[in-house]
Amino acid sequence: MSDAAIACSNVSFAWPDDTPVFHDLSFSVAPGRTALVAPNGSGKTTLLKLIAGELTPTTGSVSVSGTLGYLPQSLPLTNSLTVAEVLGIAEVIRALDAVESGDVDEQHFATIGDDWDIEERTRAQLDRLGLGDLTLDRSLSTLSGGQVVSLGLAAQLLKRPDVLLLDEPTNNLDAQARHKLYDVLSDFNGCLLLVSHDRALLDRVERIAELGGNELRLYGGNFTEYEEAVRAEQEVAEKNIRNAEQELKREKREAQQARERAERRAGNAAKNLKNAGLPRIFAGNMKRGAQEAAGKSGTLHAARVSEAKARLDEAGRALREEVRLSLELPDTQVPAGRNLFLGEGMQVSLGDADVFGAGGVDLTIRGPERIALTGPNGAGKTTLMRLITGDLTPDRGELKRNDGRIAYLSQRLDLLDLDRTVAENFAEFAPERPEAERMNLLARFLFRGPRAHLPVGVLSGGERLRATLACVLCAEPAPHLLLLDEPTNNLDLVSAGQLESALNSYQGAFMVISHDERFLAAIGISRWLRLADGVLAETGAPGV
Repeated sequence: MSDAAIACSNVSFAWPDDTPVFHDLSFSVAPGRTALVAPNGSGKTTLLKLIAGELTPTTGSVSVSGTLGYLPQSLPLTNSLTVAEVLGIAEVIRALDAVESGDVDEQHFATIGDDWDIEERTRAQLDRLGLGDLTLDRSLSTLSGGQVVSLGLAAQLLKRPDVLLLDEPTNNLDAQARHKLYDVLSDFNGCLLLVSHDRALLDRVERIAELGGNELRLYGGNFTEYEEAVRAEQEVAEKNIRNAEQELKREKREAQQARERAERRAGNAAKNLKNAGLPRIFAGNMKRGAQEAAGKSGTLHAARVSEAKARLDEAGRALREEVRLSLELPDTQVPAGRNLFLGEGMQVSLGDADVFGAGGVDLTIRGPERIALTGPNGAGKTTLMRLITGDLTPDRGELKRNDGRIAYLSQRLDLLDLDRTVAENFAEFAPERPEAERMNLLARFLFRGPRAHLPVGVLSGGERLRATLACVLCAEPAPHLLLLDEPTNNLDLVSAGQLESALNSYQGAFMVISHDERFLAAIGISRWLRLADGVLAETGAPGV
């Protein structure tokens, strides 16, 4: 594994509309665990796709040494697939079954190759990722989002990759599944390059690769150590700026004082020459000499001021600018006693099996409650949210919704038309708003200028979440109840903080599904619900 590596040389890439992403980017990644960090929209996912060969550089080259495994942020899977098909072992399993039945067709042996132990290796890999109860013929449509992600990782690991690319691998995973993934990745011996906003995972890597502009900078250590290094750099940069500002003020002050002295000398010289009665030609020479001396002094001080400005500019460039999300959620006050949703005995059946326990589940939501819905993957949390929104009709039980609008943000981010631009999608949700107002609102969600006119399909996961938030939250009428399904999955750490602030200022009710303990602790949850083993129960403490 020692020769496993990634190398990019003078890579440039632009979208078909000539929007640039990278220009002349060069770097290499050595074996070990490396995390790629940068704000949303900086090109992290695009860079992984270039390395994986899903995109082709406009110029430059990308090389990967060894077998490549790649887990994208959004898995291109259909619900009709089986577990074996997702794992890429269905053909091998069929060939093994045929051979065991006595069929000695050479094609079966060619299909099997060296994978005679594929079932044992598969079961071991699934067990390590907490998927030991899955049968190989189970349909993908019956799995939760977290189970699908873990299954996708298992498929890549079965390739025995030398180089492994992971884009947000902990998205939709519950706490138990996340810790299993941490352990699996800690044992990986090849070249791992991952994109993640999961602080716990970022603190388990060996180096941080920071993508900024057309440069990739490597920092030794985990994310906490990287933050400390960046903080130290910022302190030095801020000190250099203060020093450069003081120097510029001093040079400007000295230049002004030099001009004033030159003007006084010139005035005094003219008066003295007149009083001395010197010949006109001699007086003119002395005047010109004084003017030349003043000019040289002025030129010298102007050069010093220019140099001081240049040093200030250089110091300023070293200071990092955080691009922050500016969310202003609708000011919707909901009386504490108003019922926004009432459900009794709600039950949903999948085939012959019920999602919830005997008697279904009961749920009442009153504004402005802040509810955290926790529980393991596959427990039915998203199903419950779809019942609240009306996207799903219960097979048994009763429910009633208030007239106020319910806004739902799905973890699959499938609300927008991928072929239409951000601005066009927004216009569909808020047609009554003037175009100038819509563009101003999109700018607050960091879609400024040309970025508002990019097709949603080319956006990063974090950008797509921001676009969906804009459409959901700024549609009319404003929502009284927000339903958020894993909202921080694709947000960078800065934007997650801004979402926290926005939810803290929101005056309606919301229910959020999240396994992000830091996020839940920051948004003022007033009511904790846990769905596990078909039972929805109130809990007095976080139960992620």
